[in-house]
Amino acid sequence: MARTKVFDQQVVLDKAMNLFWQNGYNATSAQDLVDGLGISRSSLYDTYGDKHSLFILALKQYRKERIDPVFEQAEVVEDVEAYIRNVFEIVKADAISPEHNKGCLMVNSAVELAPFDSEVAIIANSIMEDSENAVCKAIERGQNSGVFTTKHSPRALARFIFNSLNGLRVTMKFDASKAVFDDIVTVCLSALKA
Repeated sequence: MARTKVFDQQVVLDKAMNLFWQNGYNATSAQDLVDGLGISRSSLYDTYGDKHSLFILALKQYRKERIDPVFEQAEVVEDVEAYIRNVFEIVKADAISPEHNKGCLMVNSAVELAPFDSEVAIIANSIMEDSENAVCKAIERGQNSGVFTTKHSPRALARFIFNSLNGLRVTMKFDASKAVFDDIVTVCLSALKA
C-alpha cells in the first residue's frame, strides 16, 4: 500500500522556486532541496521526479505567480502610460527590497541555462514572447490614443521596453540603487512619449 503524502505539494513547490531563485539551478544541490523543502529525498523524487523536473515546475510556477498577472493587465488597463510605468515600478520595487533583490528567476535561468538546456530555452522564449506581445498591445493602444510616439512601430518600442526591463533585472543583482532605476525608467518612458 502506498504511503499518503503528508506535505502540501504547492507549498513545497513554492519553497523550491525560492531556493532556485536565490541560488540558481547549478548551485542548488539535491541535498539543499531536501534540507530546504523539509521532505525526504525519496519524497522529493517520488513527487517531483529529478532536480531538473522540479526546476521546470518551479519556472512554470514563477510564471504563473509573478509574470502572467502583470502582463494580463495589459489587455484591460485604461491608462497605458501608467501601466508601463507600473511595470517598471514593480521591477524597481523588487530591486530595492532586501527580500527580493535576487533578480528575476526567469531572466536568471535564461542566462544560466537557456544556451545549454532546450526545455528552459523554450519556457524562457515563450515568456519573453508573451510578455513582449502584451507590452506591444499596450503601446499600440497608447499610439492610437496619441499618448505614445508613432515614430517607431509598436513592436520595436515593445522590444525596447522589454529589453530595458530585462536589463534592469540584471542590473539589480549588483546595483539596486534607487537613483539608477529612476534614471533608466525616466529615459525609457520619455522614449515612448509622442
